[in-house]
Amino acid sequence: MPALVRVLTAQAAEAAGDVPAAQAAYAAMLGFAEMRLAGQRGLMQIALAQGERAEALRHAQAAYGQTRTARWAWRALLEARQEAGDWAAALDLVQGALDRKIVSPIRAERARAALLAASAASLEEAPDQGGEAKRRAQALDFAGQSAKLNPGFAPGVTIAARLLAADGKAARAAGLIEQAWRLAPHPALWLLWRDLRTAETPKERAARYAALAALNPGHRESRIVRVEQALLLRDPAAARAEAEPLLETAPTARVCGLMARVAFSQGLPDEARAWMARGGAAAHEPDWSDLDPQGRAFAYAPGDWARLVSTYAETGELIHPRFERRERVMTELPELPPSYEAANPFIGGADALALAPDDPGPFGGEPYVEGF
Repeated sequence: MPALVRVLTAQAAEAAGDVPAAQAAYAAMLGFAEMRLAGQRGLMQIALAQGERAEALRHAQAAYGQTRTARWAWRALLEARQEAGDWAAALDLVQGALDRKIVSPIRAERARAALLAASAASLEEAPDQGGEAKRRAQALDFAGQSAKLNPGFAPGVTIAARLLAADGKAARAAGLIEQAWRLAPHPALWLLWRDLRTAETPKERAARYAALAALNPGHRESRIVRVEQALLLRDPAAARAEAEPLLETAPTARVCGLMARVAFSQGLPDEARAWMARGGAAAHEPDWSDLDPQGRAFAYAPGDWARLVSTYAETGELIHPRFERRERVMTELPELPPSYEAANPFIGGADALALAPDDPGPFGGEPYVEGF
């Protein structure tokens, strides 16, 4: 029977819903070298349709071992490894696909950067069962490789910088953040940057804000950092001047919160409350959604990492799982005093530890509300 007739027979059986006949037709193809791949692909698709994933992967594995160009088999195996959180096996498959020229070098590099970040995240989040120091060292190694492969990939850089900072290596963490900020600023990066030091005066911290923003001055995130800098220096006029261009598009909840703080710093409590009310109904920002309610960035489940890896490898764009699911994120609106009288300053995160006042008292007696 000619090859084309065999293929048409199998497809006709599938179209008619005769699964046993289709399986028999595809299985018959396995006996012919020139038709083996078509038979394996058909059997894999039938197995997937019936929910028999192990059987489907068996056919994909056989096809991948048979020829160097079976991209469909490679993709099926890669997706299965990613869904299982088997990042090491997925990395091996990506390297194999690069060697076989199934994928381009740029896509392979993006996939490896994302898979290494996923590997680091899984180790960082693993429950402590002994050997924590070794596990964290391995996580740092994976995250560092991710940041080296793609210095602008925020998840890899964030995890690496976070681990370095926890190990007391703030200078190395700062270097990674600076390099990433030049390429692709992300709010998770500036929050890490903010908290790299705690025992500093507001002027010293403001100088660090300025240094970070200067690395990519035209970016929206750098403008937000400059607003934070102006608020920190008790310069509400400069803060408003920097913030107003953010209002050229519909303000997000994050921008509304920022404007509320600007208005409050100018002694305009009614405007501040109006911005707070507006922020309650405003849209959230995809990048900001990468921060969970506790402020931890890219704390994703394996399934989220699997989708992130696939999308980033294909397009170079980050997905935002928390944003897609409309999950709670890190607070975007400040906790302004319930009355408009002077209150204790609100200082977020590690800032509560120590922001020593500059001499001679740049606060001017007014409460300060810093970013989260």
